Amino acid sequence: MRNEPIRYLIVPGWQGSPEDHWQTHWQNSLPNSARVEQADWLTPRREDWVAALAEAIAADSTPVILIAHSLGCITVAHWAANAPLQALRQVRGALLVAPADVERPACVPALRNFAPIPTDLLPFPSQVVSSDNDAAVSATRALELARNWGAEAGILAGAGHINVKSGHRRWEQGFAYLYRLQNRMEHHARRRA
Repeated sequence: MRNEPIRYLIVPGWQGSPEDHWQTHWQNSLPNSARVEQADWLTPRREDWVAALAEAIAADSTPVILIAHSLGCITVAHWAANAPLQALRQVRGALLVAPADVERPACVPALRNFAPIPTDLLPFPSQVVSSDNDAAVSATRALELARNWGAEAGILAGAGHINVKSGHRRWEQGFAYLYRLQNRMEHHARRRA
């Protein structure tokens, strides 16, 4: 698998990822990367966001690693719950950063149509990274989502929503989680071989 070409697909959350967001920096620094573009970043509709993700995955037959943030993580879970097997096989892994708990009482009304959050195991290796002081998801809930999805979990101390507002512009240390995910993907591929 090390010699297999891979495409990095950036999956932003609600309101998109601005120029100084780590997802934008990663897109500019990772080879063969692209971003899932949504028609409406402000009033997201689950069906539209899932369809845009499906279209971005299908746009190229190259295997994909998904790099999602916030509502993008929930979009990935919804896509995986209903995607055809061929599309699922194209995704080699997913890095799911600060998944937004759209079921929490204080959730912004515009995001509630993404509830309920799928609890199915993701059919590809995944890594959840969250924080112990994220207003969008508690650490306990992030761990629960990771467990449901069969993902490894990492909880950062005092990292907020792991976005520009919480001081995560380039988020270089996040690459360690991406490398960890890629190692799990290698192990997963060897087991399947």
